[in-house]
Amino acid sequence: MRAVQSDAVTRQAGRLGRLAVGLVVGLLGALAATGGLSLAGWALGLSCGGLGGLWLGAALVVSGRPRLGPADLVTLVRAALACGVAALVADSFTRPAPTATLVGLATTALALDWVDGRVARRTGTVSSFGARFDMEADAFLILVLSVHAIHTHGVWVLAIGLARYALLAARTVVPWLRRPTPPRHWCKVVAAIQGIVLTFDATDALPPALTTVLLLGALLLLAESFGREVAWLSRARHVARTVDARTLSRAV
Repeated sequence: MRAVQSDAVTRQAGRLGRLAVGLVVGLLGALAATGGLSLAGWALGLSCGGLGGLWLGAALVVSGRPRLGPADLVTLVRAALACGVAALVADSFTRPAPTATLVGLATTALALDWVDGRVARRTGTVSSFGARFDMEADAFLILVLSVHAIHTHGVWVLAIGLARYALLAARTVVPWLRRPTPPRHWCKVVAAIQGIVLTFDATDALPPALTTVLLLGALLLLAESFGREVAWLSRARHVARTVDARTLSRAV
């Protein structure tokens, strides 16, 4: 019986992964039809959509979820929009990117970040999978927007987009960083600030010097947020060691 259920989950995950890729292909087609899209834009957009679809399918299988919830579907749209932004950012290195389109896609994705959380709470479908999916969609959008900011500010701004992935890489070699941490609303606020500042930078509405100050401020907030998380994990590790030592001494 369990094998049958597992097969059903796997098939459903495959269908949802293909749905994710289909959304990205449709969005890229619309971008190509309205403003044109270079080979680099198509290649990166399709690559992001394909990898995202694989990740989504694998994550669903691991979580054992047979389907996406209503909030997850909103997050799926956000992820597809981020792939569209990635395609336009790839274009921007060979020709001027359509600023209005890029900013419009990023702004819509940021707005939907507020929507999916409300939908999850209203429908009672809050889950660890949904929280992880939401976090990865945020991180990917921030990464591609930080790549776009290189044009004006240089490679240092990539630190904003790569911070999340640097922490994930550290977790592969430092076991105590893998412990779960208490949810903090401040983390969502900081992530939203990164996306808003990077999107505003893409509008070219302010002098580069002023947006540099805003980006530095956003980076400092990000460093504070991740630093606090690492500090909490470090304290939790020391507490666990103390408890284990006391338990061992009592046993002896």
